[in-house]
Amino acid sequence: MKTLTFTPSALPCNWRGNVMALTFAGALGLFAGCASGPESHVVSAPPPATPAAQQASAPVVVTQPANGTAAPATNTIVVTQSPPAAHQEVVTARPSSDHVWVGGYWTWRTDRYEWTPGRWVIPPRSGAVWIPPRWAPEGNGYRFYEGYWD
Repeated sequence: MKTLTFTPSALPCNWRGNVMALTFAGALGLFAGCASGPESHVVSAPPPATPAAQQASAPVVVTQPANGTAAPATNTIVVTQSPPAAHQEVVTARPSSDHVWVGGYWTWRTDRYEWTPGRWVIPPRSGAVWIPPRWAPEGNGYRFYEGYWD
């Protein structure tokens, strides 16, 4: 039996260049993935301050803890724009004697008032009373107090 030894010099000239190019490209591909740079983050400066005259006309929203209420501790919203009048809702048929109607209300979402429709719900415990959400005037704005079961 005869043993054949493979060497690049034994290949025809047109193959030798291709083998060398493929070997170099493979080695370059292996070593190119080894280096990694630091993670990059885009950082931008805050927008310029708005003049005071423009700030007064735009609704301002502040969230802060509610104090001095009988409700459980929650965050409230203060908006400088008054809430719209409540919708006149049609109360549908009561699903069961266990259900209680929770009326709709205006809430503040995505820089505007949004109506949350009323619905029938089952109270969390027997004898629980629903205290509806409300908007109360406060200073130059209106504070929203979330509804809760008492």
